[in-house]
Amino acid sequence: MSRPAGPGRSAGTGALCVLAASVLWGTTGTAATFAPRVGPLAIGAVAMGLGGLLQALVAAPRIARHASRLREQRGTVLLGAASVAVYPLAFYSSMHLAGVAVGTVVSLGTAPLASAVIERVVDGRRLTRRWTTAAALGLLGTALLCVAEAAHAGDGTGRPSLAATLLGVSLGLVAAATYALYSWAAHRLITRRIPSRAAMGAVFGLGGLLLLPVLLATGAPLVGSWSNAAVGTYMAAIPMFTGYVLFGWGLAHVPASTATTLSLLEPAVAAVLAVLVVGERLPGVGWAGIALVVACLAVLTAAPRRRKHSEAPAGPAPDAAPPVAAGLTTVRDQAAD
Repeated sequence: MSRPAGPGRSAGTGALCVLAASVLWGTTGTAATFAPRVGPLAIGAVAMGLGGLLQALVAAPRIARHASRLREQRGTVLLGAASVAVYPLAFYSSMHLAGVAVGTVVSLGTAPLASAVIERVVDGRRLTRRWTTAAALGLLGTALLCVAEAAHAGDGTGRPSLAATLLGVSLGLVAAATYALYSWAAHRLITRRIPSRAAMGAVFGLGGLLLLPVLLATGAPLVGSWSNAAVGTYMAAIPMFTGYVLFGWGLAHVPASTATTLSLLEPAVAAVLAVLVVGERLPGVGWAGIALVVACLAVLTAAPRRRKHSEAPAGPAPDAAPPVAAGLTTVRDQAAD
């Protein structure tokens, strides 16, 4: 008879799912270079809009099965859906206005801090020493990547103006806050006995509906050529649909603050692909930043040190999703539903 996975193993599985999602998300910047005439609003709307609707379609039976629980948590669902709709518009516009490096580092680099604040204020979750150490390494590494890519971009003549940069940074902060909010909302639904596929399908499906008017208004270039259409299809089906399915499974095992910190792998993957595929050059400080991001991920995913029985903690593991009440369905059963 097989033994159920313990909290450490579950957290490890969740971390791997989030890391896999981050690798897929890291391909979006390179993919977008193959459709240079498609604007940031159209890219964001097609990626999260169609990707979210696809998630809802695939998860429709589970959404219907758990409709009553979703209605009970409709405030959380609506908050998550609104955040899903705002995030891609702010994220891709931030990169368009302030540059890829600055937009990415602000949007993704500050999201773990936003998640930690939300969990601390709303859920009363105490920040662990491990998370603080990992977040510091990840933020420093992402900042070094930003410096490296900004210096590279500064060699050209197309540097954004101060006003555009400030607006891009502001939109990056909006993207970080909404990313943290929909991650928190999805994790909250999952800990309220709603399976990850139903939770993610409902949140992202409603978010996709909210993005449809933006897609109709800005998406004409997506059907202007086969290459543009292929980029739009790829963005919706692979990074957004497949990536967020994996992200949902990850949120069933780890808190939102841990998940958003693990997703700092995304800018590192994006930088490596820019070197290998697009042909950009990354200076030594950029590779040092990637090394720090990898160190951050190693700290978060390393198995916690086993304590003696006499030192066993009274509560749940800090990196495990907290149970809402005794006797709840296990997270493994939720993810398998």
